[in-house]
Amino acid sequence: MIKPTELPDDIAVFPLGGALLLPRSRLPLHIFEPRYLQMVEDVLKTDARIIGMVQPNPRPGRDSAGLHTIGCAGRLTQFSETEDGRYMITLGGVSRFRVVKEIEGFQPYRRCTVDWNGFERDLGKDEEDFGFQRESFLKLLGRYFDTRNLSADWDTLKEADDELLINSLSMMLEFDAEDKQALLEAPSLETRRETLVTLIEYTLRGGQEEGIMQ
Repeated sequence: MIKPTELPDDIAVFPLGGALLLPRSRLPLHIFEPRYLQMVEDVLKTDARIIGMVQPNPRPGRDSAGLHTIGCAGRLTQFSETEDGRYMITLGGVSRFRVVKEIEGFQPYRRCTVDWNGFERDLGKDEEDFGFQRESFLKLLGRYFDTRNLSADWDTLKEADDELLINSLSMMLEFDAEDKQALLEAPSLETRRETLVTLIEYTLRGGQEEGIMQ
């Protein structure tokens, strides 16, 4: 486990719309663009092996970097190279961060100075959701899966720890990038679960032309 003092002030960032990484979760990525192949190679040379996942900001003028302010950093824990030079990597979620500024430089990928303050809880033990009513949640999830023609290992879902279940679904289910950002910024596991339920119920109602999170 990474200690707060081991978190770097400057990190490589990977702006990828709709891709959500959460603390203590795992995100597999397929890397093929030359600039991000270079990013992986450079990150592998560092001690922390940190990459920041951040959502592009679709609303021009909100910030100068064109990125959402809050992202989540992951440690590169698995790495393999394909015969044609692509990389398959896995990031293990470490902590959320706040973008301070983008760093100008000669590297082909983006780097940012970041602030880890306010997200100390991310470096701790698994969170629990004491208000979680699993049975009713799984019934709602079953309705969602039915409408999307999705299958699931229900025995595994019933047995999964609160954080693993809620965070995995937040990362895997298909929501808009802005809704993924809302799940990322949830201050607690309980708030994330409430947001997730709202998004699922919204989807079951058929949605609206504009996103739920304004």
